[in-house]
Order: sequence, then C-alpha cells, then structure tokens
Amino acid sequence: MGRVSQAQAQENRQRVVATASRMFREKGTAVSVADLMKAAGLTHGGFYKQFASKEDLVDEAIAHAFDDPAAHSAVALEEHAGEHEAARRTLIEHYLSVSHRDHAGGGCPVSGFAADLGREPDQAARARHVYINGVRNLAARLATGDDDGMAQFCTMVGALVLARATRGNPLSEELLQAARTALTESGTGQSAPQQRTD
Repeated sequence: MGRVSQAQAQENRQRVVATASRMFREKGTAVSVADLMKAAGLTHGGFYKQFASKEDLVDEAIAHAFDDPAAHSAVALEEHAGEHEAARRTLIEHYLSVSHRDHAGGGCPVSGFAADLGREPDQAARARHVYINGVRNLAARLATGDDDGMAQFCTMVGALVLARATRGNPLSEELLQAARTALTESGTGQSAPQQRTD
C-alpha cells in the first residue's frame, strides 16, 4: 500500500476532527481513540500520525464545533438579518427544541462540552479559551437593550442540559417549554410580571 498523499492526509485529519467534534458532544471526551478512528473510517494506528495527543484533538474538535454555523443556529439567525428580535426568538426556539435536545452531536458546543471542561479545569487551555469566547459570542446574540444576554443564555443552556438528562420523561419537554416561555414573554428575556389575583 502506497503512502498517503498530503492532500489525503489533510482530508483524513479533517474527517477525524469533525467526527470527534460530533462524538465528543454526544458522548463526552472519554470516547476512546479506537472508537473515534473507527467511526471516522480510519485505522487506530493513523491517529498519532495526525495528532500529538488526544488533548490536541479535543482542542481542535472544540474549535471546529464553534466554527460550525449549524451548531449555534447562525444559519437561522442570518434569515433575520437586521431584525434582532426576530433573530433572537428564532435562536431561542431552535435552541430549546426537541430536535436540538435529541441531536447533541450536531448541536451547541457550549452545552456539549460543558461537563468535560468542568471536570478538567486545568487542562486544555486552548480549548477553554475557545469555549469562553464562544459563550460570550453566543450570549451577545441574545442581548437586548441593557441586557447583555448572559442570563438568557444561561437559562437556555441549563434548560437544554436538564432536558437531555430527563429525556424520556414528560419533564423534559416541560423544561424546554418553561425556558422558551420565560425567554420570549418579553423582549429582554425577563418573565412578564404576574398579575395579582387577590
């Protein structure tokens, strides 16, 4: 068997990164290199020709996830270019959907990588930097007036993580709906004041 060309080697590397990005969001970064390479359709032995370590791959996989427009609803937002409130509502509706809950591999990298980065705070400095910037950028898409969007984004991520953890129980959909309602009742993401009935 001949040597792999540089172009093929680069294509293989990109395939591994894209596969890792999806699998890590679905199953966490504890996925084995052997399973990852098998899913990418490549041999286990080829991994170390492409990457110095699994940690390097984790860094690249996280960066890849944040560069993927579909992972954070950038495509949906562009449909409402110049209409911030419509774009904000579209992002909320997409993010807090059953489809997003059920397809973590192609979903938001913030929720997908939160647990892994939280468990290993001293590792993956590059990944952490990319992640922090990603959180700030996604929160900024929700900003309205004096609201920087951070609390809205926390509500969305928290609701999605809880909905995934309770999938299969009616509570899962209740959590998604409760967060959607709280974030869309007013333009600032604040719940509308409750009317007193006494």
